[in-house]
Amino acid sequence: MPDAFFATNKNRKRKRSTARDDGPSTSKKAARNVKGKGGKTRKADGATKKRSAADEELSDETQDDDREGIDEMDLRAPDVDPNAYESAEEDEDETPAEKRLRLAKLYLESVKQGLSLAEGEFDAAEIDRELISARLKQDVLEHSGKIHLFVADTFDLSHTPTLRTKRGHRFSVTAAVASHDARWLYSSGKEGSIIKWDLQTGRQAHMFHKCRVDKGKGKSREIGDVKGHTDEIFVLAISPDGRYLASGGKDRRVGVWDVEKNEWVKGFGGHRDCISALAFRKATPSLQTPTQLYSGSYDRTIKLFDLSTMGYVETLFGHQDPVLAIDALRAETAVSAGGRDKTVRFWKVPEETQLVFRGGGGSKWYDEFDGMEEDNEDGTQKGGKDNARSESFVEGSIECVAMIDETTFVSGGDSGSISLWSTQRKKPLFTQAVAHGMDLSHVETEDVAMVRKPRWVTALASLRYSDLFASGSWDGEIRLWKLDSKLKSFSLVGTIAARGVVNSLQFVTPPKEFFAAASWASPSSASASEAPARANGKQAKLGSSPVLLVAGVGQETRFGRWIQQKGEGHVNGAIVFALHPRT
Repeated sequence: MPDAFFATNKNRKRKRSTARDDGPSTSKKAARNVKGKGGKTRKADGATKKRSAADEELSDETQDDDREGIDEMDLRAPDVDPNAYESAEEDEDETPAEKRLRLAKLYLESVKQGLSLAEGEFDAAEIDRELISARLKQDVLEHSGKIHLFVADTFDLSHTPTLRTKRGHRFSVTAAVASHDARWLYSSGKEGSIIKWDLQTGRQAHMFHKCRVDKGKGKSREIGDVKGHTDEIFVLAISPDGRYLASGGKDRRVGVWDVEKNEWVKGFGGHRDCISALAFRKATPSLQTPTQLYSGSYDRTIKLFDLSTMGYVETLFGHQDPVLAIDALRAETAVSAGGRDKTVRFWKVPEETQLVFRGGGGSKWYDEFDGMEEDNEDGTQKGGKDNARSESFVEGSIECVAMIDETTFVSGGDSGSISLWSTQRKKPLFTQAVAHGMDLSHVETEDVAMVRKPRWVTALASLRYSDLFASGSWDGEIRLWKLDSKLKSFSLVGTIAARGVVNSLQFVTPPKEFFAAASWASPSSASASEAPARANGKQAKLGSSPVLLVAGVGQETRFGRWIQQKGEGHVNGAIVFALHPRT
C-alpha cells in the first residue's frame, strides 16, 4: 500500500483518448470501489472524499490547492538555476532522447558563446574538430579530477622575473604562501611572527607578532585566550577564497587569521604536540561545500576543522610517526606523509577509510668518475656504469608530498628520491633517485674525512591538474619536473636558482590584472599582458598562462638545525618567480 506521505492532491496531466468521448461518470460507487493491488478495495482518504465525481475521471483540468504534494515540490539545490539548460519551447510530448539532443545543442551554443565566436567568424569544421571537442574533453577531465593541462614545456625558464622579500624575518623562514588572487604574500619564521606582503610591490603590509606569555611560579599561564602564537611557526595555509590564513607551530594550536581585518579569529586546540602540516580543501566555499582545513601534528594524528562554523569535525588515526606534510584538492580526500613510518596515506574522509602506500625504497648513486681512474691493459680508461663505484641509500623518512590530481601524487624523502604514486597501485609508478645530487659533510674521524650523502627533498608543489611540479632542497636550485602523457614517469624540465634551504613551495595562477599592476613580474621581452596572447593557439586553448612559483627559503630546515646554509647570499625570506610561456 503506498505511503500517504507521497499522495498528491492534484491530478496528473494526461491526454484524452480520442476513441471514446464518454462524459464524466457521476457514480460515487465507482470511486469508492477502485481495485488496488492484490484485488483489495482501497478506501478513499479525506482528500478524495472532498473531490467531486468529475475529478475521478482523467482530464486536462487541475484544481487549485494551497497545499503542495511531493510531485510539485522543487527539491533542487537553492543555487541551481532551474532555467540553466531549459528551453522555452519545451514540448510535453518530447521523448527523453529528444530532450537530451536539445540540451546538447544548448550546451554547444553556450560553448561557442564562451569562446567568443560569432556567426561568419569561424569555420564550422574547425570548431567541431578542435575547439568544441577540446572543450568537451577538458570539461570531462576537470569534473573527474584528472590531469588536463600539459603546459610543462611551454614555460621559458631562462628568464624568470623574481621578487625577494627583504628585512623581514630574523630567523629562518619556515613557510611562504600567496593568496590565489596573487594580492598578498604571507611568510612565517622561527622567531614566531607572520608577515603580510604586498605581492604587487613587494612591500611589507602588516606583521602578526609573537605573543609573550608571562610565567609565574614555574608554571606557564593558559594560552587558550591568547590571540596569537607564542612560539615558533612551522607551517602556513591560505583558504581558497583568500579570507582565512591558517598557521601552526610549537604552541600546539592551529591559528586562524582574518587577513582582510588583520586579526586573530580562533585558535583550535586538541593536538598534543607541535603542528607540522596544514592544508585547505581547494573547493570554492559555498552552502554545500564548507571551508575545510586539515592539520597534521607530531602526535601522529590528522584533524579536520570546518571554518564555516569554526568547529572541530573529526580526527584521523593511522600514522605511526609525526605527520610532516598534507595536501588536498577539490574532493573530500587528502594525502599525508608520515615521516619515519615510511608511509604515504590517502584519506577518503566521507567513507572514513585510508589507503596506505609504503615507501622506504632504496636509491643508488653511481660515481662514474671513480670508475674511470683505473686503466685497462691497453692504456684506455675504464668507464661506464658497470665499472663505476655505486652507493645505495635507503629512504628513512618521507618528508613532503604533493597531489597532482585526485588520483596521482608525488612524495620526497631523506634519500633524495622523488616517487610518483597512483591510487591504483601500492608501489611507486616511478622513482627518481638522488634528485638533488650529493652533499659532502666533514666528519672528525681518522679513517674518513668526508662523508657523502644525498640531499633531502625538503619541499614539493604541483601546478594543480597539470603535468608540472617542483621540488626543493639546499643545493641552490629549485627543480621543475614534467610528467609524461601517460603519467608513468617524469623528467627534468629545468632549474631556477634559489640559495638556501627551500622549506616550502607553492604554485599560484594569478589573474591577468595582476601583471598589469605588478611591474616586477613582466618579462623582459614583452609585457605580461602580451605574453599569453603571443603563445600559439594550441597552448592558449589548453590553458597555458603565466604562473607564480612561491618559495619559502631559510638558512635552516623548518623542523631543526641539522642543516645550515649560512654562506654568502643565503638569506631568510620568500622568493616569488614569475613563469611566462615562451613567445
